[in-house]
Amino acid sequence: MRFAGVLPSAIVLCGAMINSKRILFICGSINQTTMMMKIAEYLPMHECWFTPHYTDGLLSVLERNGLLEWTIVGKGHQQRSADLLREHNLNIDFAGRQHDYDLVLTCSDLFLPRNIRNKRIVLVQEGMTDPETIMYHVVKSLRLPRYLASTSTFGLSHAYERMCVASEGYKELFVRKGANPEKIVVTGIPNFDDCSSLVAAPLHTPGFVLVATSDARETFKYENRRKTIEHAVRLAAGRKLVFKLHPNENIARAVREIEQYAPGATVYHNCSIDPLIAQCDVLITKYSSCVYVGIALGKEVHSDFPLDELRRLCPIQNGGTSARAIADECDDLLRRPSCNVYSLADVALSRRAS
Repeated sequence: MRFAGVLPSAIVLCGAMINSKRILFICGSINQTTMMMKIAEYLPMHECWFTPHYTDGLLSVLERNGLLEWTIVGKGHQQRSADLLREHNLNIDFAGRQHDYDLVLTCSDLFLPRNIRNKRIVLVQEGMTDPETIMYHVVKSLRLPRYLASTSTFGLSHAYERMCVASEGYKELFVRKGANPEKIVVTGIPNFDDCSSLVAAPLHTPGFVLVATSDARETFKYENRRKTIEHAVRLAAGRKLVFKLHPNENIARAVREIEQYAPGATVYHNCSIDPLIAQCDVLITKYSSCVYVGIALGKEVHSDFPLDELRRLCPIQNGGTSARAIADECDDLLRRPSCNVYSLADVALSRRAS
């Protein structure tokens, strides 16, 4: 893959003079980081800089003291993101402190650092959003910080000029929650838009059942892991059982539980789940974006979400062109004058959905 770097302030492209702009890509998890890298690949005429996700104010105190390790601002996620960016020789401006930016791309608006709140923002959907629990309704009703309800409040900052989403189904969902439909563009999302191209690694013979575990316990949600494992054993019905652990999980605890309740199962962590999904017969998940890969590949899927709803929300399959489509939205924005992105229409929509 080729990636964007620092270019002169203006270049000639197809005979036309294009002013180079400075863009900040806020990364996070490996999925978010690779998404941003793919989008930047289609913006070679601009000066692209990257940063792991970051906070400020009270949250930055918690971040520095290691109390947010279960989030994308945890030191583990920040280090893995920075390592990947360095591996590809990309420009890193941690927390966007070095430069003034014409545009900011991020996969999360649950918390917006102060230094980007007056910038033009493109919000990119990362994957599945959390269900609307009672905390979601409490946060909306009392106007509490969005991050308290996790990704269920994605898109409700109204601080962006464009929000690029996975499918028409997700656009409908975000509009129902209160997002402004005029700002939402269905572009598809990188990493989930070309599932048919996945090549199964020769790890197993076909016929195994794959379980994608969650980090619910690490993010202060309830999960009966014994029940999850025993449910998977019943569905496997004697077939080979493979577990892929979530990157945020307590690995030692998860392995110990699997050995106790599903002896003989194979366990993977710190690797991509996509080749495993491509090769499995059955995929079992709770709340994981990887379920969309299974649906797109026609696998038998089991999830805590209703399957009809998941099929409606499933990211569009466009042959891997989502990154280019998002980059085109960025180019279009940069050619237009800036505006007051948090409009009275946004306020009205938000209140109507509350």
